[in-house]
Amino acid sequence: MEAIRLNKMISHNTRHSRREADKLIQDGLVTIDGEVVTDLSTKVTYDDKIRIKGRSLYRKTKYSVIVYHKQKGELVSKKDDRGRKTIFDTLPSKYAHFMSVGRLDFTSEGLLLLSDAADIVSALMHGDLERVYYVKIKGSVTTQMEVAMKEGLYLADASKGGHEQSRVRSMEFAPFLNYRIIKNLPTYSTIKVTINEGKNRELRRFFGYFDADVVGLKRVSYGKIDLDMLKPGKHRFLTNTEYDALRDYLAYTKKEKVKD
Repeated sequence: MEAIRLNKMISHNTRHSRREADKLIQDGLVTIDGEVVTDLSTKVTYDDKIRIKGRSLYRKTKYSVIVYHKQKGELVSKKDDRGRKTIFDTLPSKYAHFMSVGRLDFTSEGLLLLSDAADIVSALMHGDLERVYYVKIKGSVTTQMEVAMKEGLYLADASKGGHEQSRVRSMEFAPFLNYRIIKNLPTYSTIKVTINEGKNRELRRFFGYFDADVVGLKRVSYGKIDLDMLKPGKHRFLTNTEYDALRDYLAYTKKEKVKD
C-alpha cells in the first residue's frame, strides 16, 4: 500500500484542508498508533491508526460531486496570493474542502466538477471522458486548422496560448473527437469542439499555433454531465442519472486497470 503525506491523508478523508491539517499536526492534535506526530513530512498508509483530537480517522467510502458554473474572472484555486477572486469565494463555505476536477483558466467559463473524494477527482482528471467546449477565436477558421482538428498536431513549441509562467513547451494534440463550425467570419469565429483530454490550456495553445487568439472559451459538458441552464456562479449536485453514469464509468475504469 502506497504511503502518502499525513496532511494529504487527513484532507482526503475529512473536511479539513491541507493547510488546516498542517495546523492540527503542528499543534500536536494528531496521533499515529498512539504517538503524537508533529513532523509535517510524515507519511502514512490506511493501515496506520490515525486520530485527530482523539477521534479516529476512517477512510472515506461515500462521496459527493457537484457541478459549478465557473464565471470568467475566477481562479480555480483555494486562495490567490494576488488577491484575485477564486471559485471558493463564490461557493458556500461548506464546500471549502472539495477538490476540482482539473481547471478552467481565469478567463474561461462553464462546467467545473468538484468532489470531496480524491480518488474520484483523480479518476475523472486522468480519464478519457468527452469534454465539449464552445470556442470563440479571432479571425476565420482556416483549412489548416480543420486538418489539424481532424488529424491531430504535434508542436515542439506550444507556448503561444499558454500561461507565461508555464513550464510546458511541447504538446501533442490528439484528433478532435468532433467539431462543428457555428460561425466563420474574418473578424470572429465560433466552433463547438469535443475532446477527451485535459492538457494545460490545450485549446488556447492549439489555436494559438495558428495565430488565432481564443477570446471566449466555455465548457458545456463533461462526460454525461451537462451544464444545461445552470446560471453562472451557481452549483448543483449530480442527478441520480448522472451519479449512475459516473458509477458505471468508475467501475469500467477500475476493470481496465485490472486488465493492464
